[in-house]
Amino acid sequence: MSSELANRGPLTIALLLESDGPGGAEVIILEMARELKARGHRVIPIGPAIGIGWLGERLAECGLQQVAFTKYHPLDPRWIRDFRAIFRDHAVDVVHSHEFSMAVYGTVAARTLGIPTVNTLHGAQSMTEAMRRRVALRWALRNANANFTVSHATKRQLDADLGIADDVIGVVWNGIPVRSGDRERTRAALGVAPDELLVLAIGTLEERKGHRFLLDALTSLPAATAPKWRLAVACGRGGPEREGLEAMAQARGVSDRLQLLTYRNDIPDLLAAADVFSMPSLWEGLPLALLEAMVARKPIVASRTSGIPEAIVNGETGLLTEPGDVPGLTEALGRLLDDAKLRDQLAGAAQAVALQSFTISAMVNAYEAAYAKGISAK
Repeated sequence: MSSELANRGPLTIALLLESDGPGGAEVIILEMARELKARGHRVIPIGPAIGIGWLGERLAECGLQQVAFTKYHPLDPRWIRDFRAIFRDHAVDVVHSHEFSMAVYGTVAARTLGIPTVNTLHGAQSMTEAMRRRVALRWALRNANANFTVSHATKRQLDADLGIADDVIGVVWNGIPVRSGDRERTRAALGVAPDELLVLAIGTLEERKGHRFLLDALTSLPAATAPKWRLAVACGRGGPEREGLEAMAQARGVSDRLQLLTYRNDIPDLLAAADVFSMPSLWEGLPLALLEAMVARKPIVASRTSGIPEAIVNGETGLLTEPGDVPGLTEALGRLLDDAKLRDQLAGAAQAVALQSFTISAMVNAYEAAYAKGISAK
């Protein structure tokens, strides 16, 4: 427990998220819940009654029971009624809401009960598109005790989109645990030959994740001289890009080199098995998968977009290319696949940065301080 809460005793903390993964925000909720529980707090995860169920299952595995809520029409006042009842029934001390809907409804419900609120926004591209969403989010942020994004890039965008003062939103970088994986067993299970280099990407099969660019770049490498590669995409629940990726692989004669892996709970093993990690996204917040790759000591090729450059310095801790730049991505991948020394150098530097700046402990310390400040202000 942080020094700010040392004299206050454990808190009952509600963690709200509208989706249940698997995905970056869901993993952050899971890791936060584990760490807060380990620090002696009582954690109340709150999630949708109808959904995939991934997050609820993972929480149950570490002894936490998710409280379900019903998803109504966006303007239905029953959201507020139901959240008020949950907060009262569980004697919640602090409400920590994640993403747009929970930030709005969680703040309204908690404020009517006098409960301190903290909001975390993991991305910004879609939540400010409509005027009514901007109005609702602006109100929630101005009436919460503390608000955070996971990257400075996301904060700058929200500040501009919402027209709010610089001090309304802070930044807490995502944190990740340090976990090892089994390289040889996983490579054998994936059918990766000893002379093949495994390129790993992590992310749902959506256009913004840029997996088409990655496959395009790999298949653009000169067949005569490029090392033999295999691409695995740990894609959570899948997504609309699956058919397009499979068709591209078939058209280019590399169907046997592409593996789309859904609902995997062995990301540390997949990272251990990989030789190169790539994140060719069009936009992100500060992606958890990128930080996991850094901790796992993987050489990284990623897009120079959103919060990614806050973690990766081009040429020092990884290679960055412009979003959607297939020739640039091809060149960067070719450099890494051809040069084992460069791979080792970039991987070691990335791991050192991650272990210093992107840990679960550092993230939860920052949120605990926000909880304590909110309670002091009651």
